[in-house]
Amino acid sequence: MSPEPGNKPKAAQPPEKKPKVKLDAVWREARQVVWEHRGRMAVGLGLLLVGRLAGLVLPASTKFLIDEVIGKSRTDLLFPIAAAAAVGTVVQAGSSFSLALLLGAAAQRSINDLRVKVQRHIGRLPISYFEEHKSGELISRIMNDAEGVRNLVGTGFVNLIGGAVTSVVAFAFLLWLNWRLTLVTMIFMTAFAVVMGVGFNHLRPLFRNRGKIQAEITGRLAESLGGSRVVKAYTAEERESEIFSAKAEKLLDNVVKSVIGVSAITTLGAMIFGLAGLTMGVLGTRGVLRNEMTVGDLFTFIIFTGVMVTPLIQMSSIATQFTEAFAGLDRIREVFSEATEDEGDEERRSVTRLSGEVVFEDVHFEYKPGTPVLHDVSFVAPAGSTTALVGSSGAGKSTIIGLILAFRRPGTGRVLVDGEDLANLKVREYRSQLAVVLQDDFLFDGTIDENISYSRPEATPEEIRRAAQLAHCDEFVGTFEDGYETIIGERGVKLSGGQRQRVTIARAILADPRILILDEATSSLDSESEQWIQEGLRTLKQGRTTFVIAHRLSTIRNADQILVIEEGRILERGSHQELLLQAGRYKELYEKQYRIESDLFVNPGEEPAEEATDVAPEIAARSDIPRNL
Repeated sequence: MSPEPGNKPKAAQPPEKKPKVKLDAVWREARQVVWEHRGRMAVGLGLLLVGRLAGLVLPASTKFLIDEVIGKSRTDLLFPIAAAAAVGTVVQAGSSFSLALLLGAAAQRSINDLRVKVQRHIGRLPISYFEEHKSGELISRIMNDAEGVRNLVGTGFVNLIGGAVTSVVAFAFLLWLNWRLTLVTMIFMTAFAVVMGVGFNHLRPLFRNRGKIQAEITGRLAESLGGSRVVKAYTAEERESEIFSAKAEKLLDNVVKSVIGVSAITTLGAMIFGLAGLTMGVLGTRGVLRNEMTVGDLFTFIIFTGVMVTPLIQMSSIATQFTEAFAGLDRIREVFSEATEDEGDEERRSVTRLSGEVVFEDVHFEYKPGTPVLHDVSFVAPAGSTTALVGSSGAGKSTIIGLILAFRRPGTGRVLVDGEDLANLKVREYRSQLAVVLQDDFLFDGTIDENISYSRPEATPEEIRRAAQLAHCDEFVGTFEDGYETIIGERGVKLSGGQRQRVTIARAILADPRILILDEATSSLDSESEQWIQEGLRTLKQGRTTFVIAHRLSTIRNADQILVIEEGRILERGSHQELLLQAGRYKELYEKQYRIESDLFVNPGEEPAEEATDVAPEIAARSDIPRNL
């Protein structure tokens, strides 16, 4: 339910600073993701270790080729050494291929599972959350933030462990070859580690902000594309392009800074390793000349230094990916930290078939602290009755409907349904007995049949057609080649306003609700269509508790009670005739809308003459009559 214009909500409750998600919470989420795929990852780690160890056979054979085969002319060792290197290469290639298949599938499954989990949680959040966040931002949360998980359960995490194992084994081998030269090499490795630590401390905020910027761009882009007709009507294409360009420039700036940071780390790392190689060359050559090392030892030492360093460089790249993954998980944790509207339903009472009596007891409500929207509102809507809400825009009508729909909770006071406090009922079970026809006649991109059956997917084709007939959908559906299988486009763009509204009414009829909400349900219909719909609505309202927000007062003359809302208070209440007799605000609105002077009444408080009421719809349709009543 849309909030009242002029009373745009900031939050359903007093705004509080959202607690900053701690790093340990992100680590817990990361460990949970990894633990869920521990079986595949254990097998993958085994494959990787076998492959890495097998990959050491070829560089290790260098020492024997140089010192034994070449230096001592032991040609008998040439083929065994070559065979061992060949076997090691084949084993390494096979394990790498198997690892990619195994963990690649695990990564995609994990991404899919996390997306589903995030979407399910967001779908259960209260209306206030959707009012505070753009749809594009939420789409980014669901689709983009989960992508980084691939680096946790994919080859990234396993390569990180495998790289560490390879480096440790290579380091041990280097110590065996020449411990003094190895310790000198470690000085350079320590310098590289420092550069890495400092660099990623600066990169982490950039990766986190990138997700926020992408969400902003997606949100604005979704709005621009969704409102394409408004954009074109006001020739605002260039303005939208400039807005998008500015946001894209902001994203580019973030990406460039990230690239510069990663490049700086890579460059410094290359310089450090270059100096390490130069130092090893000088010291190693001197060691050979002093007979402290053989030529084979020197070549093997240089190769194994590369074997040790290469995983470290790869690990720096993986660390970048992990930083991005943690940033995404951090944003996802923020979503999970939001309480869902059905949280605590386990302690709430199950809802059986409702009678539909709704009672407001001294209900007070405010979106923004210190700015009340409803002041001690009290009324009774008996089961099966029709209650109409009338008043100026921003008076509080939609807020009352939002409370009935359990979109919001009263600040003080109670909303009772069949004598039970609504706060004590299971939300989903309660809403399953409601149906709404809102001003925003929202339809999905699908067939007419699918949109009508959205309220009750298990309905039979006969039930769907019956609901469509009551809403007079069949009269325009018959003009389409595909009938009820016609694709109506995003938000029902291929239908006229009146056709869209008839489909939403058919959807509500099919729901067979106990409580029915009509928010200006006939606002998009012409006089003839409105007459047909009113007939269908009269059938629908029988035996159901109905709440109607109406600006066209001709549509609520038969309501059991009319509540005149002004500034969050019930100013007047009664039937149409009773309110005319009171000669108060309702009569003022009535006369202003239809331009009927007092002398048209036979007696004070009596109904206008039939001649006057017959033209009411035509008068109401005039463009010079205010619509914000």
